[in-house]
Amino acid sequence: MAEGPARPDPDALLALVRQEDRGRLKVFLGAAPGVGKTMEMLAEARRRLAGGSDVLVGIVETHGRAETQAAIGDLPILPRARIAYRGQSLEAFDLDGALARRPGILLLDELAHTNVPGSRHPKRWQDAEELREAGVEVWTTMNVQHLESLSEAVARITGVRVAETVPDRVLAEADAVELIDIPPSELIERMRQGRIYCPDQASRALRGFFREGNLAALREMALRRTAERVDADVTGYMRANAIAGPWPAGDRVMALVGADPASERVVREARRVADALKAPLVALHVEQPSSAPGPDPSPALRLAERLGATTVTSAAADLPAAILREARARNVTHLVIGRGRPSRWRRLAGRTLSGALLRQATDFTLHLVPEATGAARPASAEARPLPAWAGWAAIPALVAGATAVGLAFDGAVPEGALGMVYLVPIVAAAVGFGPVHGGVAAALSFLAWNFLFLPPRYTLSIAGPQDVVGVVVFALVALLLAGTTGGLGRSVRAARARMLGLRRLVEFSRRLGAAGDKGDLMQAIAEEASRIAGGPACVLLLLPPLPGEAAPEPVLRAAVPIEAEPDEASMAAARWAAANRRAAGRGTDTLPSAAWQFRPMRTAHGLAGLVGLRQPEGGGALHGEADRALDALLDQAAVALERAELMEERARGEARAETEVLRTALLTSLGHDLRTPLTSIRGAIATLRTSGPALSEATRADLLAAAEEETERLSRWIANILGIVRIESRQIEPRRETVDLAEAAETAVARSVRAQGREIALAPGARLAAPRLDPALLDQVLANLLDNALKFSGPGGHVAVRLRREGAEVAIAVEDDGPGIPRADLHRVFDPFFRATRTDRVAAGSGLGLAICRGLVHAMGGRIAAESPTLPNGRGTRMLVRVPGA
Repeated sequence: MAEGPARPDPDALLALVRQEDRGRLKVFLGAAPGVGKTMEMLAEARRRLAGGSDVLVGIVETHGRAETQAAIGDLPILPRARIAYRGQSLEAFDLDGALARRPGILLLDELAHTNVPGSRHPKRWQDAEELREAGVEVWTTMNVQHLESLSEAVARITGVRVAETVPDRVLAEADAVELIDIPPSELIERMRQGRIYCPDQASRALRGFFREGNLAALREMALRRTAERVDADVTGYMRANAIAGPWPAGDRVMALVGADPASERVVREARRVADALKAPLVALHVEQPSSAPGPDPSPALRLAERLGATTVTSAAADLPAAILREARARNVTHLVIGRGRPSRWRRLAGRTLSGALLRQATDFTLHLVPEATGAARPASAEARPLPAWAGWAAIPALVAGATAVGLAFDGAVPEGALGMVYLVPIVAAAVGFGPVHGGVAAALSFLAWNFLFLPPRYTLSIAGPQDVVGVVVFALVALLLAGTTGGLGRSVRAARARMLGLRRLVEFSRRLGAAGDKGDLMQAIAEEASRIAGGPACVLLLLPPLPGEAAPEPVLRAAVPIEAEPDEASMAAARWAAANRRAAGRGTDTLPSAAWQFRPMRTAHGLAGLVGLRQPEGGGALHGEADRALDALLDQAAVALERAELMEERARGEARAETEVLRTALLTSLGHDLRTPLTSIRGAIATLRTSGPALSEATRADLLAAAEEETERLSRWIANILGIVRIESRQIEPRRETVDLAEAAETAVARSVRAQGREIALAPGARLAAPRLDPALLDQVLANLLDNALKFSGPGGHVAVRLRREGAEVAIAVEDDGPGIPRADLHRVFDPFFRATRTDRVAAGSGLGLAICRGLVHAMGGRIAAESPTLPNGRGTRMLVRVPGA
């Protein structure tokens, strides 16, 4: 059947309409500070101002740069607001002034900026959202590292965690993105010239964030994100204008996953093609209800997900048409399929899938993957299903075949027995094509039998009563066979459809189990509901009712597509469904005029939420397998949401318990480690004040030395507290230099010997690499480890420091012969405020020294571990620090 004319995608048109109701957003995107985003934005703004546009500078961060200040030129500037905060008056962007002024274009620099405390919104991007809702066009700047999804990747590359982030949807919803790009070498030269930061700050940046490798990686991220945005714009334009794909603007690869063992080979080959093209990968499996059941394609689909592909499952009778429809909808350019080994007659008839795609997929690049040598033959061939007219054409062919058999046995077999031959085409037509085809075959068979074999021959009349009885029996048997076998065929096809639904339900269960958090879970529920219903879907959770309200308030939490959102009339149906725990909206008896239908997700403990489906005009409730599949989805989704809520509650409880433990440890440590030195200091001062003149010089010196020692101990404890706070908040930024480990160890040992008055053995090792570390952080680590070793080994104990090479790493071992660490405490000695239990007591100290050592070593890219016992008598401890070599 010919396809109708292409129509624009309703969702794409709706997105365009919504964009018209909001102010435009233009983002000047860069890879790093200093590429010229603000300068380009100001230059474009001056050109627009000269052309007569109403341009207003809302806020531009000059950072003291004279050239940026000069670039503002004659652009009108919005006065900044004054906000009182902790006795100070701070300047901030005047959001209300901008809304009152309503310029044609508002410049809002640094979209990721955090607003002054007391502002209406905590983040500047939220100011931009409110301005857009008011119809104001906003121009802004941002760096790629401020995107929320890239913060972890940027931290791994640069070693710096970006605190100020912008949700990815803000960039995705921007009307225009302009990439401001310069090579890393030019950006570094700008930094050296002092055009980005002041000289001191520039030198630190060049040693850390602004290294050429870091900038190259950030530049690649910016280019890729911009390319993805352009690709999304192209796809949206094609859908809104009903343009059939693919457009070769960017490569996309689709792997066709069948129900055979060779599918995993196809997926791997498609992954290699996608990697070579640096293109996204989609894995498509099309279920054919009319085909015989085959092997489970789930292993190949799971492999595709592990390899980073997007998996899609659909059902269709016409396999090539379904493949091309999905490929065009996703703007795919490359199709990867298995060659397979179809039978000879299918190859001669041109009914293989590869042959059909070669004829029809003229807009795509087709990759055929050969089977591995010795591979087993697939259970099902790549046959194209027969078109609808083939069933009607097959009926006369089957009857003609039965007639030929009858003519061959005419004279040797009685005329009545020849009628049994015609039961074969009746059964074949009914099973293969349905009861209607079987009934037509029965009528045609009766006419052929009567005309050719029943006397008088070559007429449609019946000669005697015996023939009348035979004809009646034949007709009854034929109709019974047609109806029974046709019903059996329908049952088989229905069973296959149910198997497909069950398989999809199992796949959905696996997706629910793999969801990372509650947000991922709700998105998975919305995607599956959208697939079952064949239209937009959303998930709403219920907020507890406010005082004076009887029913909970449903709130949108996930939608597919992302811009799908119920209107106010539909939300009334959602509130009714939440209050009454029954379906409401289009296709139901309650508020049927609403555009959406809402179904509750019920559990034994109450209502977990609602699933909304946007029904087309004139559409009603789902029927058949789709309705049953949606009910199963609601049951599983409700259980999954309840499980996620319980897991979150458990995590909150564990966090509260851990916080309570840390609070108790901190208070205990404060009570001991502050009170003891303060008592000693106060006692020494009181003695000197009351009896100073009467004391001998030696006694006064001892008292002053004791006060000085306790003061130093108190300062060290406070420094440890501040150090652990810096580590926990990730404020440690190592300044890497080439370090001579032997010299660093010798310095630390000499200082500890002077302070403690005890000997420490040093084995510097031979031919050690000189790693790039922070000398100050390394010295603090060694000081803490030596202090611990001296304290726990006792006055008569022995302490040693050994350096050695371990492959590509250098190891520093600090050993003592003290009582050691219980085996049960080895994995906890690096936790803050943890103090290992000795045989008779809890070890003295604040429990912060080793925690600080671990944080500092990790900040320098190394590892630290504790080993105990190290001596044959069950005593001894070894603290082992490993750092990368040169």
